[in-house]
Amino acid sequence: MSTSTYKVTGMTCNGCAGKVKTRIGAVAGVSAIDVDLATGHVKVTSEGQIDDVTIVEAVEEVGYEAVLV
Repeated sequence: MSTSTYKVTGMTCNGCAGKVKTRIGAVAGVSAIDVDLATGHVKVTSEGQIDDVTIVEAVEEVGYEAVLV
């Protein structure tokens, strides 16, 4: 199992957080996602190693920006 944390900017409500969580959840290998709306941190747990670029691109597809913390 591997865990990475990303700082996502632009999330302002639970709907935003839900969009990010749903899109990241569609990435193959992702097993858990924890979104902290107050800090903008998104913790992604995966079965194996997932390229950070894949997660960043998934977040960008729904209109937000993300960087690895």
